[in-house]
Amino acid sequence: MITATHSARLAKFQPPATFPARPKSRLWLSTPLSMNSSTAVYQTSHTDGQSASPPKQMSQIQNLKLNDGNQIPMLGYGLGTANYKLDSDSPEDKELIKTVVMAIKAGYYHLDGAEAYGNEVELGKAIIEAGVPRETLYVTTKISGVKIQDTKEAFELSLKKLQLDHVDQYLIHAPFFANSDEDLQKKWADMEAIHASGKAKTIGVSNFLQKDLEAILKTAKIVPAINQIEYHPYLQHGDLIPFQKKHGIATAAYAPLTAVVRAKPGPLDPTYEQLARKHGVTPGEIALRWVIDQGIVALTTSGSEGRLKGYQKVGQFKLTPKEVEDISELGKQKNFRGFWKNKISADDWS
Repeated sequence: MITATHSARLAKFQPPATFPARPKSRLWLSTPLSMNSSTAVYQTSHTDGQSASPPKQMSQIQNLKLNDGNQIPMLGYGLGTANYKLDSDSPEDKELIKTVVMAIKAGYYHLDGAEAYGNEVELGKAIIEAGVPRETLYVTTKISGVKIQDTKEAFELSLKKLQLDHVDQYLIHAPFFANSDEDLQKKWADMEAIHASGKAKTIGVSNFLQKDLEAILKTAKIVPAINQIEYHPYLQHGDLIPFQKKHGIATAAYAPLTAVVRAKPGPLDPTYEQLARKHGVTPGEIALRWVIDQGIVALTTSGSEGRLKGYQKVGQFKLTPKEVEDISELGKQKNFRGFWKNKISADDWS
């Protein structure tokens, strides 16, 4: 359930967008999703250029080991959608700070922010007010992907707003600022310099297509650790995920519940309902498991404390390989892109 304040924000905002949004979701939070939690680590091997398959049994939500050796919790709390601010210079949103503090205290230690969300100040204050040790948090922010700006200056401003001396992950939010491969390559070199400074433990990209990744890989000294993309059964991106696995690039999914929420009705509706009954969960939890069971990080959000605390079954069951495959195959019968439709054709499945 979204608060009246969040509903008002959403009524004003129609995201195509310059940033990805996050759907509502359910999480298992018996153990906080922190880097120091007792959760197991789903390790992805990059020694031969191929990613390992997800584990046969996964009774807990696991961390994902990235190609730089760092670990990222496989469930994250997104600061987009209901939490965004149209104007980052507008007065401090105290209700937003309370919402994020509530999420942190509920166990969401993986926090996914961005310059474009306009709320880095609120995220930083929420981190302080929550009182959770910094080393237990995994904090992501992103540089805008639609405007040309100095990378170092933008990064330092983000750190100042967050009141942090480093972030765990820094991403290029999108490739749409670039007019050429050279523009992408220069921006990635800037990211490598930030990584070398120690102020960003992991660097990666977001909303990159294969052609964009190919461009930066030509000159990259550091392979991007992750690509955060809109990902759900109705947008599986063709060969992009196999390409990323080949190069040791992990995937993070935003809008993972699209087929359950925004894209209904669709060919998956009966299957989601049937699997939900079988596993004793909701269709939303089935959709989220489909992402996690592929070794993909899932990002979600909610403004409801009850929702954040109440849904605990995502980490207590696992889809079979056949169930994952069946969802994937049925999903290919429909194409739905919720974001960046002003930059990428809605019927572009890549």
